[in-house]
Amino acid sequence: MPSLFGLNDEQLAIREMAMSFAREKIAPFALEWDKEKFFPVDTLREAAALGIGAICAREEFGGAGLARFDAALIFEALATGCPTIAAYLSVHNMCAWMIDSYGSERQRRAWTPRLASMDALSSYCLTEPGCGSDAAALRARAVRHDDHYSLNGEKQFVSGAGAGGDRHLYIVMARTGGDGADGVSALVVEGGTPGLKLGAMERKMGWNAQPTRTVAFEDCRVPIENLLGREGAGFKIAMAGLDGGRLNIGACSLGGAQSALDKTVVYMRERKAFGRSLDEFQALQFRLADMATRLEAARAMLWRAAAALDAKAADASMLCAMAKRVATDAGFAVANDALQLHGGYGYLCDYGIEKLVRDLRVHQILEGTNEIMRLIVAREMLRSRG
Repeated sequence: MPSLFGLNDEQLAIREMAMSFAREKIAPFALEWDKEKFFPVDTLREAAALGIGAICAREEFGGAGLARFDAALIFEALATGCPTIAAYLSVHNMCAWMIDSYGSERQRRAWTPRLASMDALSSYCLTEPGCGSDAAALRARAVRHDDHYSLNGEKQFVSGAGAGGDRHLYIVMARTGGDGADGVSALVVEGGTPGLKLGAMERKMGWNAQPTRTVAFEDCRVPIENLLGREGAGFKIAMAGLDGGRLNIGACSLGGAQSALDKTVVYMRERKAFGRSLDEFQALQFRLADMATRLEAARAMLWRAAAALDAKAADASMLCAMAKRVATDAGFAVANDALQLHGGYGYLCDYGIEKLVRDLRVHQILEGTNEIMRLIVAREMLRSRG
């Protein structure tokens, strides 16, 4: 855990490792990956070699064994290179953590090392057409037979889907019981399973450097031993995964926005108007100060939530929801302000600012919309005081 005033030497080293990787292996290629819609799997595996494939999974099974706080530092640093790549690594890490935390000994030994090395890529499959924010109303169904489940249904907005081929792992929330959250179970479906069908690549506003597809299951035969946890625990497992996922995506927003702010400071020193450089105008100095302050405040809230999740505090889920909303709102607002301060140049692809705006906009929607984050916070307040 950090002190009240800064990071310890180990945390500084972790952050610098991720910053160096972002600076050398991600940032120089981010605009081209976005333009070509190229998913850099080889780069992801280079990151995995540094321990970034399963950050919070146990070392016994190939993970890095780090804390949620450490993960937040890593994802913010990676996102300074490209929020899209950092965000996929966040999703992959969420899946690795779920298997490490809720899987059987056999499942952990079989899958966690492959996820840690990113020999196997992974995807989180919760959202369905017509069941976005109301995830407990999902309709995908898995019917149990002697030695397998027969899985039918469709999942939407699946990050990374198909990129790992037959070695890809999908954590799928499906209904094995009655209506509501208690009827949902979590199944691990391997990429080469007959009956698993990939939809066309989605055309998106941002996040172009990672694939997003619909994944359908038609009489997909999933072995009984691929049940994660127990029957009926799937929704709780999915929500536990999202606590960490919300921190990570918030950290990705901060990293992307910090990159936009840093670019803006450089631009304002170089650009002149009315005989002076832009950084000499007090009104614009105030804008920069507000942007930096907003990021620092959001970062403090994110670190607070990460420390609470590491400590298994009773209010950790509520704090994660608060931090996700604050950090993703701040990240998008700062990137958008950076575009404005760049003027017409900010709208051009070559400067990279418009890409950051496009990439960070979706962070206010995924891992639970920011409206749902408010609902989580309000419900927890009312429940605890009722």
